[in-house]
Amino acid sequence: MAEMTLPAGGSTYPVALDVTPQLTDRNRLTVLVRFILAIPHLILVGGPWWVASSLAIFFSPFRDDDRLNFWGGSGLIGFAAAIVAVIAWFTIVFARTHPRSLWDFKWFYLRWRVNAVAYMSLLRDEYPPFGAKTEYPVQFDVSYPEEKREWLSVFLRILYVIPHVIVLIFLGLAWGVVSVIAWVAILVTGSYPQALYEFSVGVFRWSLRVEAYALLMRDEYPPFSFDP
Repeated sequence: MAEMTLPAGGSTYPVALDVTPQLTDRNRLTVLVRFILAIPHLILVGGPWWVASSLAIFFSPFRDDDRLNFWGGSGLIGFAAAIVAVIAWFTIVFARTHPRSLWDFKWFYLRWRVNAVAYMSLLRDEYPPFGAKTEYPVQFDVSYPEEKREWLSVFLRILYVIPHVIVLIFLGLAWGVVSVIAWVAILVTGSYPQALYEFSVGVFRWSLRVEAYALLMRDEYPPFSFDP
């Protein structure tokens, strides 16, 4: 089996995510109806990982239903990004290159998705922009891999990602519980408890790294970590 590339000791992972904290002075009204307001984004780029985790456990008999994938997974644009990743899989395995236009489309999807998920998960109150606009208080960065790609690692990518998916199913469910608690806390007190907020951002960061890895945007194996 191919050796998985790990980031060098002390270096940061080349997929970065952070959210500008918004713990107090929350908008109770938009929090109350958050998922109704987020429906357009939910259809296009999917929902938080805890939605997908719930579907994976409670609706497994319908896991092949594309409607569930759109609503709880990655949405319509995410479905297109997955098709693009399959095309890129062939170009990397046989030519060791990732066409930049295909990579840019997946960046477009993830940039949009991180803004929308931050909003759906109650991490921010500002309504997210449609598209990959960066003037939103969520910092996301991933660099295009200029070096020759590790074709054998890409060939086996679906196997390598399984341990993370298993862990994230349970972390996603915990994130969902935390989000419900935070929803109640915001409605009652107007604040998102800091410890719960940090946990939510940590799971969000972990899941994004894995998603970028699964979409073949980087070859370094993602860490099992909440840390930046």
